[in-house]
Amino acid sequence: MALILALDQGTSSSRSIVFDAQGHIVASAQQEIPQHYPQPGWVEHDPLTLWATQRDTARQALQQAATALASEGRSLGELRAIGVTNQRETTVLWRRDTGQPLARAIVWQDRRTEAQCARWRAQGLEATVRAKTGLVIDAYFSGSKLQWLLDNVDGARAAAERGELAFGTVDSWLLWQLTGGRVHATDVSNASRTMLFNIHTGDWDGDLLALMQIPRSVLPQVHPSSHIFGEALAGVWGPADAMPASLPTRIPIGGMAGDQQAALFGQAGFEAGLAKNTYGTGCFMLMHTGAQAATSTNGLLTTAAAQPDATPAYALEGSVFIGGAVVQWLRDGLQAIQAASQVQSLAESVPDAGGVMFVPAFTGLGAPYWQSDARGAIVGLTRGSTVAHIARAALESIAFQSTALLQAMARDVSAVGGPPVTELRVDGGACVNNLLMQFQADLLGIPVVRPQVVETTALGAAYLAGLATGVYADRHAIARLWQAERTFYPTLSRERAAELMARWEHAVRQACAG
Repeated sequence: MALILALDQGTSSSRSIVFDAQGHIVASAQQEIPQHYPQPGWVEHDPLTLWATQRDTARQALQQAATALASEGRSLGELRAIGVTNQRETTVLWRRDTGQPLARAIVWQDRRTEAQCARWRAQGLEATVRAKTGLVIDAYFSGSKLQWLLDNVDGARAAAERGELAFGTVDSWLLWQLTGGRVHATDVSNASRTMLFNIHTGDWDGDLLALMQIPRSVLPQVHPSSHIFGEALAGVWGPADAMPASLPTRIPIGGMAGDQQAALFGQAGFEAGLAKNTYGTGCFMLMHTGAQAATSTNGLLTTAAAQPDATPAYALEGSVFIGGAVVQWLRDGLQAIQAASQVQSLAESVPDAGGVMFVPAFTGLGAPYWQSDARGAIVGLTRGSTVAHIARAALESIAFQSTALLQAMARDVSAVGGPPVTELRVDGGACVNNLLMQFQADLLGIPVVRPQVVETTALGAAYLAGLATGVYADRHAIARLWQAERTFYPTLSRERAAELMARWEHAVRQACAG
């Protein structure tokens, strides 16, 4: 009868979900968060807003859960743990004494440090960074963002040298808030996305800290993803009289993982060979590679998977910077739709994209291309093109980019004699779009499987927390809970799929040429 609260702080919104031990949603709440674009290529969030929206949605979800449980004669006294999952790489710097952030958080999409990254690449440091971290040198990751804050916020570097500042990705920031500033920690999956963490030694890397001039004192302690990080204090959700009396006063925080590693865990991806793709603001495909850190020769990253214990676990990852965010652009930028939910009907109003290809390289292109200077392009327009064709091409761009990732992953696996990926498990907000999922299966040529619970990011965090607190005996108990809701089978010939991918790659080359 245990309950687990999952906090899911994403790029576009903060969400809180109360799960029961079977992985069913008892209650949930969500709030969008404002995006700040102070200059071209810059993307920021207010850290206090991140916490406020996460706290408020948690309070709402807990209140809803209390009401629902009361009708069954149950209460929030069954709440056993909290799991945290988060947008990765987004960089927060705050004062240890007051808990006040020194500046807005620099979001993972932000490109302001690209010039510095280019200098490191020109110095021939790419191979060293990849060997230590599994990552390429790119502004995507936290290290250069943290260096920028230390160099550009008045007094920040001197304060950091005095040990007065704390750095963290969003998980560390939330943990600090939940524990009243008592705990400054992260997990291996988030640490592995900073470009500062050696994924082989399991520790912050002294050479990389020296390269980026980052004092070790600002860094959080690193733990496995399933671990008792601390306790959420009484009153952290707001006034006590606003909360159900049955709510425990101290709740263990038993799980933390970056959103993509949490989603892989929520898809029961514990063993080598299983792959998942999350369709969120970006698209992120991960394939578990077991205890071996596989090296990609096809533009993918090697990253730490969510670790249930001290045993290392790794994954290959491909990242698409603009996935579901292209639908936001259709709504807010082009104003082609009034709500994101309208995009499928608009796209289905035409039989195909009419030859239109949309490359949404608004912030460059991620894996497997890694073209930071690429910019968005819509090609193949004719006099007969309509906004419906552009909408369909926008949706299809998500599937095209994801297919390029899986093809790169397949080449890496084949090179080391590994088994082919036979199905792709999908999750995230955009995976409810049946048109997109069918087109994805058509391009890939393998089944695309959507689970009954598509909120696998939050579910993975809940599972990790449940493992640490004894709700689940082991990973096998969790694996038995996973169930498919719908499977999309490919209907397109392999020749036609290859032709479409060739046209996509041609459009990518055009986007990179400008």
